Amino acid sequence: MTFYDELKKYDFKEIGQNVRNKSDEDVLRALRNPTPGIEDFAALISPAGRNHLDEMATLCQKLSIERFGKVVQLYIPLYLSSYCTNSCVYCGFSLLNKIIRKKLTMEEIDEEIEAIKKLGYQHLLLVAGESPRHADADYYAEVIRKLRPHFAQLSIEVQPMSVEDYKKVVDAGVSSLSVYQETYNEANYKTYHPRGLKSDFRFRLETPERAAEAGMKKIGIGALLGLDDWYADAYCTALHLKYLEKRFWETRYSISLPRLRPEVGGFEPKEPVDDKSMVQLICAFRILSQTTDITLSTREAAPFRDMAIRLGINSVSAGSSTQPGGYAHPQKELEQFEINDSRTPEEMIAAIKAQGYEPVWKDWDQWL
Repeated sequence: MTFYDELKKYDFKEIGQNVRNKSDEDVLRALRNPTPGIEDFAALISPAGRNHLDEMATLCQKLSIERFGKVVQLYIPLYLSSYCTNSCVYCGFSLLNKIIRKKLTMEEIDEEIEAIKKLGYQHLLLVAGESPRHADADYYAEVIRKLRPHFAQLSIEVQPMSVEDYKKVVDAGVSSLSVYQETYNEANYKTYHPRGLKSDFRFRLETPERAAEAGMKKIGIGALLGLDDWYADAYCTALHLKYLEKRFWETRYSISLPRLRPEVGGFEPKEPVDDKSMVQLICAFRILSQTTDITLSTREAAPFRDMAIRLGINSVSAGSSTQPGGYAHPQKELEQFEINDSRTPEEMIAAIKAQGYEPVWKDWDQWL
C-alpha cells in the first residue's frame, strides 16, 4: 500500500466541490479544534474561509511563533542542468521549447561555489531538469561531494529516482528532497505532462516514500497552484502530508506553495490563485501541522513575501537565479522562469528584520 492507493479512494472533482460547500460554521469549528483534521483544513481554505482571514491569521502567527520562534531560514537554488525529457506545458525547460540547454561541468560548479559563498548562503537547493542521460544519480553524488565542504545543508529538486539512487545522494551528503506532484488530478495529469519521465503519475506520486525509505531526513511536497483546481490540489497535498507524517514519522516535512509564473512557453494558469487565497493556504497548512516548514520562493512579489513572514512562512530564498551558471555567468536566455522578487540577500535580510524576525543561514550542520 502506498499513497497512490489512498488517493484512489477519492474523486478529484468531488474533493473540490466538498471544499466549496464548507460553511461559516465549519470554519469556526475548525478554528476551535485543538487537533484539526483534513476536513477542518478543507473548511479553512474554502470560500467561506475568506470571511475569517483575521482569525486564521492570528492563530497561524501564534502557532508559528510557538513552534519556530521568530526566525526565517534562507536558502538559494543552484541550477545544475536545463536538459529535460519532459514536455510539461507550463515549464520553460520543456523539451518542446527551443531554448539553449546547459549542464554545469565541475569547473563551472567551482565558479558557482565562489559566487554563492560571497552571498553568505549555507543552504543550497540543487535543481535540474529531468534527463538522467545528462544528469543522473552519479552526477548528483559527484556534485554533492564537491559542494559539501563549502555548505552546511544541501537539498535536491531533481527527477524522481529509485530507492537505491536516493541512497547514493543521501550517502554523498544530501539531507532534503523537494518533489512536487504539480497536480493530484490523475485524469488531467497527462494533459499537463504528455511525455517524458514526469508523465508517470504514480511513479512521481510515490517518490517521497522511496526517498524516506532511503533515509532522507526532510521531504518537501506541494502542488503547482493554478495548474488545476487549486482547492482540490491543496486538499490532496494536505492528505499526502498527513499520510507521510503517519507512515514515516521520523522524517521532517515541508510544504511549498508555488504559483504559476511566466515562462518561455507562455502557459496561462487554468485556476489563478489570488493573494487572499494564498493567505488562506498558508494559514490552513500551519493550523493543520505546526511542525511543518512552509516555503515561499522568489516566484512571489516582495510585498507579499514580507507579509507572509509574519503569518508563518519560515523558509525563503533571495537573490535567486533560475538558470545553470546564473551566479557566476548569468544569461537570461537560460532561465527556467522569471522570478518575482529580485531583491538581493542583503535587502531580504533587512526586510526580514523589519518584520521583527531574525534571518538564519542554516537549520543544522550536516555532520551532526
